[in-house]
Amino acid sequence: MALLPWRKGKVIRIENETAVTKRYWIEVPELTAFDFIPGQFVTLDLPIHEKANKRWRSYSIASWPDGTNVFELIIVLDKKGAGTNYIFEEVTVGSELIFRGAQGVFTLKEPLDKDLFLICTGTGIAPFRSMVQHIKNKNIPHKNITLIFGCRRKDTILYYNEMKELTASLPGFNYIPTLSREEWEGRTGYVHPVYEELCSDKKPAAFMLCGWRGMIDEAKQRILDMGYDAKDIHVEIYG
Repeated sequence: MALLPWRKGKVIRIENETAVTKRYWIEVPELTAFDFIPGQFVTLDLPIHEKANKRWRSYSIASWPDGTNVFELIIVLDKKGAGTNYIFEEVTVGSELIFRGAQGVFTLKEPLDKDLFLICTGTGIAPFRSMVQHIKNKNIPHKNITLIFGCRRKDTILYYNEMKELTASLPGFNYIPTLSREEWEGRTGYVHPVYEELCSDKKPAAFMLCGWRGMIDEAKQRILDMGYDAKDIHVEIYG
């Protein structure tokens, strides 16, 4: 497959989602519509190194296809990372970003004829937000969809109000945020016990995992130990 061309994107809006996470809306002036499949990512070429492969940073698209030439990224600051430090310190509204994409195969596999468990931590929620909103907008037939989102504290939950609203507007959608470092009115602990409880009867299910390798490796093994097949598990690893 031929590589997609590098394009110029213009940052048209920036919002703080948490103290260390920002949302960036990027317009692609040369296109009338930026087409992608929910779950795909773009690669940014940032001016942080002489070598190309040390400048590239990939981020899942957090928005969904809407016929416009604008897409959204949600990015968390890694204080040790040159890429996110550059984005947080140098990129402002009006900045130009060079990017390639959309790319990737971490996408919904239709028909959605099994219960679907979307398991993520941190900004790993980005592709799942795109998928769930797309399912709603296109009225895609589906079974139950459960989004299990893990983070440390309540002030680091991403898209909380939007996800709660989706539970009311999208039939069969269930949203379970769980906090590992703070007691609150919702679920506490890591993501793993949540899907283990919900799938204790080994109902037919598909699992999509997105986040850091440690969480994904553990989840894959636990899901296999529950008796599910490897073909029921799809992953997107960050970092």
